[in-house]
Amino acid sequence: METYAIHKTAMIKPRLARMTMDLIRGKSVDTARGILQNTNTKASRLIMKVLNSAVANAVNNNNAKEDELVISKCFINPGPIYKRIRFASRGNVDRHDKRTSHIAVYVTDNKEVKE
Repeated sequence: METYAIHKTAMIKPRLARMTMDLIRGKSVDTARGILQNTNTKASRLIMKVLNSAVANAVNNNNAKEDELVISKCFINPGPIYKRIRFASRGNVDRHDKRTSHIAVYVTDNKEVKE
């Protein structure tokens, strides 16, 4: 059964977060946690929280075993962009964009649902 968790409007640039997300795609949950714990980035801390939430959803809601879970899909989409101004030389004003991300992690135990 596939379960997921999403963190919307995380304050990190999508391009920076995708580099860390590529490290864990398709790995087991234990391996992914080890990789994220040994990667010293803001993205790894945010992705770790989403991964733990997805695992908790699978264990509590679908009675899955934690050691059988595998990351089936994970992706980072761009969120809203907060536009701010920065004062420049000669009385000009430059726009400074604060980019956000939507972080999604899907985990599965490769078992079908019995109806």
